[in-house]
Amino acid sequence: MSEKQLHNKVAIVTGAGRGLGEAVARAFAAEGAKVVVADIDAGAAQKVADSLEGATAVKCDVRRSEDVEALVAATVKQHGRLDIMVPNAGVARVAPLVTTSYDDWREVTSVNLDGVFLCIRHAAPAIIAAGGGSIINMASVTAKAACPLIGSYAAAKAGVVSLTQTAAIELRAHKVRVNAILPAFIDTELVTSHIAEFEKQLNLPDFSAVIAQRQGRYGKPDEVARLAVFLASDRSSFSTGSGFVLDGGVSSSLL
Repeated sequence: MSEKQLHNKVAIVTGAGRGLGEAVARAFAAEGAKVVVADIDAGAAQKVADSLEGATAVKCDVRRSEDVEALVAATVKQHGRLDIMVPNAGVARVAPLVTTSYDDWREVTSVNLDGVFLCIRHAAPAIIAAGGGSIINMASVTAKAACPLIGSYAAAKAGVVSLTQTAAIELRAHKVRVNAILPAFIDTELVTSHIAEFEKQLNLPDFSAVIAQRQGRYGKPDEVARLAVFLASDRSSFSTGSGFVLDGGVSSSLL
């Protein structure tokens, strides 16, 4: 039997109490990683960690530098190292730009962009100290093309793609690879909880039918997680600074 891809690696996944983060945490654990499940919802994080062998839970608000710094420090104190960071925590607000309040704009961008910066900022030194590793940022296909009503989300994700490229070049000499995953609409609570708002504000009778037409179907969380495993493992050893699109072809077609 071949060795698991992430055998004895130590990984932090933020926003791992549900959705894509949970799927990534589970996939990492299945491949032998020791996973730190981080989430602003301590109960959700603990529930996921309790179901994974060797996992632990840490409450973390990625908008707070001190929280992220403490998360990394606690991980290194417990496991002696950090090899993988996945800044996945994200939120969305559905509204036209002209009716988006500044508070809502800042909530979305502070979690989805500032939070990624803070994860890179605090995790990179620990990963360097471990001899190198991987940072996998969760971006979105909305970074490449407009989607009505989620301008704050798309702008933040575009920032994540740019941040990924800069971090990859700055950290390359330290053997830290930095890549981004750009999913389209995935079947998670973050998407499904906003379907009614899209239908109402865009006057769409069936938002899911539009998704089926544009990208074939909703993506599955485990499909994103399998890509994250690849990017965390040595199988992607020459990949850095790249954005890996996972969108069923939606960004490749005008129709």
